[in-house]
Amino acid sequence: MELRHLKYFLKLAEERSFVRAAEKLFISQPPLSRQIKELETELGTTLFERNNKRVILTEAGKYYQKEVQELLQNLERINATTKKISENQSGEFRIAYVSSTFSGDISKLIQYLSNEYPYVNFRLYEVPTVKQIAALEEGKIDFGIIRAPLHSPKIDSQLWFKDRFSLVFNKNQYSIPSEEDLENLQSATFVFFNKDYAPHFYDALLEICAQYGFSPKVVHESNNISSIIQLVKNGLGVSIVPSAIRKTHNYPELTFLELKKSQRFTDILLATPKGNPSEIAQKAIIFLTQKNSKNEQ
Repeated sequence: MELRHLKYFLKLAEERSFVRAAEKLFISQPPLSRQIKELETELGTTLFERNNKRVILTEAGKYYQKEVQELLQNLERINATTKKISENQSGEFRIAYVSSTFSGDISKLIQYLSNEYPYVNFRLYEVPTVKQIAALEEGKIDFGIIRAPLHSPKIDSQLWFKDRFSLVFNKNQYSIPSEEDLENLQSATFVFFNKDYAPHFYDALLEICAQYGFSPKVVHESNNISSIIQLVKNGLGVSIVPSAIRKTHNYPELTFLELKKSQRFTDILLATPKGNPSEIAQKAIIFLTQKNSKNEQ
């Protein structure tokens, strides 16, 4: 049995006519009839009932059609995956991250991967979590660094690290010595992430403020952590940001006050399309998780 036998069978099962099936396969009718007969002989069963007017699948033929369709679909998937694995050695690898997670670790990741795969072009994109999820599901990016929650059966993920939240403010403008003084920010101007950009993150910040007994007056919004920090640095408001931001935005004008009493964390996830066997993605995950473990020690 050869692959062409299965393809000829499926075309005849679809067209229910030797004439039409032969035309679609760009062969004459006698070779098609011979191939189908060879297949039936090898299987030891009749797949089609034939008469002068039409061709009808037998019960065995209907079962065989269903199984062969699934078999060829799996074969196409295997071929595509094999090609993708090959391309990962000398093609393009797309990595996305949310702005608030960009750090020296991500820069070092690109350096590491570039050394490991010198013929791969690494593309780095700043993309919000919501859009990353859609891009991962559609195969438009190969590796994502996102914030939880993640609810998608098409994406595999694992925790990179858990991060607390911190209040950040210009110390020349505000004096907030402890968490107990946060309720004094009732009238303060707040700078938040844009709600459409990061809806879950935005809601988490509102909940944190409620835990401290006030509702924030959100005046400015941005979809970029650097812009938020710059606005706070320039005295245009205060904000609540992931605590890890302090490592990359530790300006002398700013004070970061970690909000330990809120018991709120934001989980950073490393995400890939489900079932993606990419060697590069696995090495990226190992690199980042091991580096984070060393940082915690």
